[in-house]
Amino acid sequence: MKLQIKNLGFAKASAAVLSVCAVLFSIGCDAPPSPSTNANLAVNTNTTVANANAAPMSAPVENKEMAAQMPVTLPVLDAMFGADETFAEELKMKVQLTDEQVDNLKRISREAVTNLNEDDASEDPRSTRAAMQRAEGQIREMLGEQKTAQFFNFVRERWSGGEMANNADGSAAGVPNSVPADTRVVVNAPAYRMDIFQEGKLIKSYKIGIGYPEFPLPSGMRKAETIIFNPTWTPPDEPWVKGKVEAGKTVAAGDKLNPLGPIKIPIGLPSLIHGGKQPARLGGFASHGCVGLTNPQVQDFATELAKISGLELTAEDVKNYEKQKTETKNVKLNQPIPVELRYETIVVEDGKLKIYRDVYERGTNTEENLQKVLQAHGVSMDSLAAPEREKILAGLKQMAVDASGNAIEAGGGNANGNSANSNTNNASNSNSKNNSNSKDATVTRNIKGKKEVSFDIAALKGKGYPAAVGMKQ
Repeated sequence: MKLQIKNLGFAKASAAVLSVCAVLFSIGCDAPPSPSTNANLAVNTNTTVANANAAPMSAPVENKEMAAQMPVTLPVLDAMFGADETFAEELKMKVQLTDEQVDNLKRISREAVTNLNEDDASEDPRSTRAAMQRAEGQIREMLGEQKTAQFFNFVRERWSGGEMANNADGSAAGVPNSVPADTRVVVNAPAYRMDIFQEGKLIKSYKIGIGYPEFPLPSGMRKAETIIFNPTWTPPDEPWVKGKVEAGKTVAAGDKLNPLGPIKIPIGLPSLIHGGKQPARLGGFASHGCVGLTNPQVQDFATELAKISGLELTAEDVKNYEKQKTETKNVKLNQPIPVELRYETIVVEDGKLKIYRDVYERGTNTEENLQKVLQAHGVSMDSLAAPEREKILAGLKQMAVDASGNAIEAGGGNANGNSANSNTNNASNSNSKNNSNSKDATVTRNIKGKKEVSFDIAALKGKGYPAAVGMKQ
């Protein structure tokens, strides 16, 4: 959604730029592109392209249960209000909210972003679950029980892209670690990994930065249709902008204060895939809801994305665009490419069982989910030797923690709009500071402890999602 922040451990000059990046969450990463020159390149007739529209663009790992766990925070709502002009009107029509209720939702969402501290110090980091519960409490007080549930259901459906029913090959949704049979981009946030598939074959992988816990990446299906070279940026009127750039005044493409990098690729709603990240931010939190890449990565990714759409875009083309830093150009892909955003913390990959940190506290690292993943690959926990089971379960528990290393309590994962499973006291590391909108609230930037554990299981040999190919970082 919003623009990623660079490595906040850098020098002060670098920190100024990073603070500017944070501003984008208040208006949405995917702001309407500024006037630009259309630059549709010649079609590469030697490239075999799967029809991206031939199969339903739906997420194989997502079903209604998982959709209900999608975290919605006040900063997320602020992004949706800022990036989508129709969002407010549809709330009035589909959720039957009044003008006053919508205005109040805008106000509390805006305040939540304004009150976030973007300084390096983060001694008392917040969590996704705490942010969700904070949003739910304020919105329930404003809308009442029934409207709150309707509101969050509508927001989650809209944020996910609304298509979660079937796999591209027509099989049932909810299949763990599904390998696409078509041409698409797959992003798995907990693995900090983005893959490009062409006709079911993994051709390239990228290590990425993901949204902070307070600004989580969504799950669901999106699509990429345009590559925007040398994007401009218009900073919002926010406290952290003052003294760095002038709010409302366009920052030119190529300007050192422009946090977008040389390329941005809108993928629906306020989300982007874009450059501008430092290598140190890959494999961790780096954005306000976008997929973050370094500049060399995003240039490489753009050429690959164009290629699988049937559009010839060479490295030389990219360099030529880069030379014209002040000239923004939109390059339309020959075919829209599905972009699947996943949240899978338990993955069988190339014969190994990998368990990733549940960084957005969605409660996914459970024995039940572990059993489902193993069974999908023809293995049961009961078939494993006792010492092996014990090690795996210990690893599962180790990864069932938030970004600060605090255990994720069971029963509070579906906070938004589901009071039956909601408990405002269940947030990890929840306290009065976390549950306030005080000026000293901070975003969580770093992850304490291990990010993943891996197990070699003989019965999984040759099975699972493919290993990374040519990982670019």
